[in-house]
Amino acid sequence: MNIKHVLASVFFGATLLLTGISLADTPKTVDGVTTIHLSEYNGYFAADETLAALKPGEYEFIVENKAGKLVGFWLQDAKTHEFLEQTPIEVGETITTRVTITENGFRYKCPINPTPWYEVGVSK
Repeated sequence: MNIKHVLASVFFGATLLLTGISLADTPKTVDGVTTIHLSEYNGYFAADETLAALKPGEYEFIVENKAGKLVGFWLQDAKTHEFLEQTPIEVGETITTRVTITENGFRYKCPINPTPWYEVGVSK
């Protein structure tokens, strides 16, 4: 590795630290269930784990209300729009739901807050 690459890596790392940006974790799968942590704020969701390259299977969604008001969590099949979860989440509350995600992928949003639809594909 030459000095330019080292300096670029150091600069990138320092920029992440100074701006508070962190890289998302890889979702953990235990006993065949993959866990996704979501935090809902005013108008958007933040995911602790990367939602790229997910596979069909059993998922546990842990959703925390950080909006300071009543919010909701809608989780649907991305193609059929069948509801997999529909629930309100009180201020400061965290809900946990376990669902099966197919090759169709999934999408989620809050109808109360409101947030946009977050569309997530899966790979085979």
